[in-house]
Amino acid sequence: MSTIKKNIKIATILPYKENYTYAKASAASLWVSEFYKKSKYNKTNHIYGHTKNKDYLTKNYFNIELNNIKSKFKSATKEYINKLIKKFKYQKYDLIEIHNRPIILDELTKKIKSRYIMYFHNDPLSMNGSKTINQRLNIISNVEKIIFVSEWTQKRFFIDIDDKLKTKTEVVYPSVNIKKKISKKKKLITFIGKLNRSKGYDLFAEAIVKILDEFPDWKAYSLGDEERREIYINHKNHYELGFLNHKNVLEILDKTSISVVPSKWEEPFGRTALEASSRGCATIISNKGGLPETTNQALILKNLNDDSIYKQIRYLIKNVKKRKQIQRDSLKNVQHIISLNTKIIDKLRLESLPYSNFNFIKKKIKILNIYNQGQKLNHRLYNISIGKKFSNGFIRNGHDVLEISDRDYVRNNRSLNFLYKKNNFQQYLLETFKNYNPDLVFFGHTKNINTETIDNFKNINRNLIVSQWNEDPVMPSLNYSKDNILNIKRYSNLVDHTFITTHPDELIKQDKSIKNLHFFFVPVDKNIEFFDVYKLNPQKDLFYAMSHGVNRAVLKEGTEDDRINFLNKLVKKIPEIKYDFYGFANKQPIWGNNFFRTLINSKMALNLSRGKPTKYYSSNRIASIMGNGLLTFIDKKVKIDHFFSNKEIVFYNDINDLSEKIKFYAKNDKSRIEIAKNGKKKYFKLFNEKRITKYIIDISLGKKYNLY
Repeated sequence: MSTIKKNIKIATILPYKENYTYAKASAASLWVSEFYKKSKYNKTNHIYGHTKNKDYLTKNYFNIELNNIKSKFKSATKEYINKLIKKFKYQKYDLIEIHNRPIILDELTKKIKSRYIMYFHNDPLSMNGSKTINQRLNIISNVEKIIFVSEWTQKRFFIDIDDKLKTKTEVVYPSVNIKKKISKKKKLITFIGKLNRSKGYDLFAEAIVKILDEFPDWKAYSLGDEERREIYINHKNHYELGFLNHKNVLEILDKTSISVVPSKWEEPFGRTALEASSRGCATIISNKGGLPETTNQALILKNLNDDSIYKQIRYLIKNVKKRKQIQRDSLKNVQHIISLNTKIIDKLRLESLPYSNFNFIKKKIKILNIYNQGQKLNHRLYNISIGKKFSNGFIRNGHDVLEISDRDYVRNNRSLNFLYKKNNFQQYLLETFKNYNPDLVFFGHTKNINTETIDNFKNINRNLIVSQWNEDPVMPSLNYSKDNILNIKRYSNLVDHTFITTHPDELIKQDKSIKNLHFFFVPVDKNIEFFDVYKLNPQKDLFYAMSHGVNRAVLKEGTEDDRINFLNKLVKKIPEIKYDFYGFANKQPIWGNNFFRTLINSKMALNLSRGKPTKYYSSNRIASIMGNGLLTFIDKKVKIDHFFSNKEIVFYNDINDLSEKIKFYAKNDKSRIEIAKNGKKKYFKLFNEKRITKYIIDISLGKKYNLY
């Protein structure tokens, strides 16, 4: 995983028709330039577009020259995309932002490996590349974030799409700088925008003539243009100023008393209304699209016709006190401020980069922990459940955890059709994922998660980390390990990390294709391993418990392994020792509370795992016996001496060495108690549930962490 990057290289792509110049800039260009100026990434943010002019809004602009603008036979859009692809093949960016052109996003994601943010300034259903449901779902899959300029545009995007997928989207409004003092207002009414019917200019024209006739000391300005003009206002107090640059528009708004934005079409946002209100204008707007989201101070037209506009303007002219109050309130209560929204955008950019960056800031994460809770076994495995200890550790470290017991879900939703049952579980996982939107999916010992489901998780949350864990042996000497390795490999290419209880080198020797392997020691938990046996007066000498699989409550007839042979030899060597063995010599395994009641009645315990002794591997019994304060014996070849000294655990070389040491410590309580006490203390210091889960989180987030 990558570490925190101080400088994020960002490419911002405008539509090629968007003119990024002082003279011709419109909404998207103004958005990009204004947020750029206050961004902490402005030194590493390059903006791409096309224009014939040279008065670029900012210095970081790179112009793409196009030859096919006026061609009837060649596509300017394709030329623009191809030239961008060519540039980005040698100019690498951490993040590529695309404004208002889903087609560009679709083509770039096929050719350029990067992380993407898509910005929608207009109705997504009106654009090529986002009109259909499949196109919009594809956008969600290909980007880290989608940013909309209003809730209205966001709602349009999600028509007939599950709202749970909104987790990858944000609304960030076009914004303005705060103006502290209101300018001296003139008796001036302004209209700003295209001089056409969709903008309501025809309605404004009818209304303003009546107003100027009735109030001859007032004037009106129209700012804008229209290639196919149909509407003209003929009045001596009306002035048509044409298209003005943004600076001049703001200067006029400073003088304006009343601004009218009577759009008939569904405005994606309505920047004019925001700017008018922020400059202390008494603003009149229609209730179309995102216009009501621009300001809380505007007068909203109940009926969109010229008579309603006339009455609202007349009301503001006649009621001077009310007009000035609206102007003051508008200036004081600007909703969308550049300095604040720039921080939001920069945060979204950071979240879009590799996961470690996001959680370096967030610190507390949401974890979906999938493991077998053993409900069907009446929770008799609670004391040896590593999955439960993981949940406890995550929570105690301040994270949020949602648990799913995969085997119990499948069992409790039985069907005659097994395939249907499995698919039903995948749908349950997917819907749960959408609702919870975890940062980390963590699972162990399952075959119930389809690989397609993990792919779907990552498509919904591109920053998701997926890790698996496995506590079973992987040594080559054990046939059982072959199946276990296959279980690990089933997901190894899909997950970011695999955690095992054996030294990773032992697995790599057998299969080099499994990457990102990490060792973890079986954790102890303060609420589970809570006995101090060294303080008690046990009646038995040596404890050992085994089973033929945790899902079997009883022994399996005819099943023997090397552990049985080892125990038979041990008993014959030192028959005088008081043994308390389970899962051996027809003595059934013990579980749950019975396990603890029996465990605490022995002074010592043997940590003997199946298969040949292998570096670091131990079954989870080691946590139960050392964690509860029993003197513990372990084969020296397991190399646990990398963690514990002979003052904390007893190492043996072979069965003869073990026999002698058992006899010695059975008679020497003082030495036994001291080592057992030290062993428990050291175990809880190194491998408690909080430390193990912190290690797992840090590794998952790309941080360096030494387990011991």
